[in-house]
Amino acid sequence: MLDTTYSVETPEGIDLRAQAAGPVPRILAYAVDVFYRTLILAGLGIALAFADRAGWGIWLLCSFLLEWFYPVYFEVMRGGQTPGKKAFGLMVVNDNLTPISWGASLLRNLLRFADFLPFAYAGGVICMTLGRNFQRLGDLAAGTLVVYRQQEKSRTSLPDAAPLAPPRGLQLQDQQALISLAERHADLSEARQCELANLLQPITGKADRDGLNYLRAVGSWLLGGK
Repeated sequence: MLDTTYSVETPEGIDLRAQAAGPVPRILAYAVDVFYRTLILAGLGIALAFADRAGWGIWLLCSFLLEWFYPVYFEVMRGGQTPGKKAFGLMVVNDNLTPISWGASLLRNLLRFADFLPFAYAGGVICMTLGRNFQRLGDLAAGTLVVYRQQEKSRTSLPDAAPLAPPRGLQLQDQQALISLAERHADLSEARQCELANLLQPITGKADRDGLNYLRAVGSWLLGGK
């Protein structure tokens, strides 16, 4: 229950993973968006103060559009991130981890009135707290999920090893394991990496540092190293 990793397997057999965002960062992100919307409406109110009833009508229309379509625009047109979500490194995606669509974004945001019940978004907070993936009612209905946006890994993080073509017949899961080892070489201790390399000694015929260097070289080749 403490693991917030959300996993999806694609039709090609590739596992996609993301970290689901809990109630606290989502509430803070929403508060930032409310602050921005309030500033916009306050500026409009000052600008339209002398327009009498026409100005009041324009202000109400803008208030309606900001309340319901402000998040939709940013979620679809700005990579699933409103300004508030961007400030906390969050993004909205479909539950298969694909970019959110117009229909899904409209549905999840129009159902905020249900999450608001009985008051102050209590229903949405309770639903997020009890759910495995922190989805509110709108997310469940629209098939969406709020996750942490992961930074793209730099190619400079690859191990310092000359790329070496893998042996023939290397299965997909074996290739994925070698790629993962190469990408995480900076996160694992040298001793732990040698321990993992020794598990493959019957296949590689190499042990300890030699085995690790061989696996790193193959992993670098699989990642497109030159």
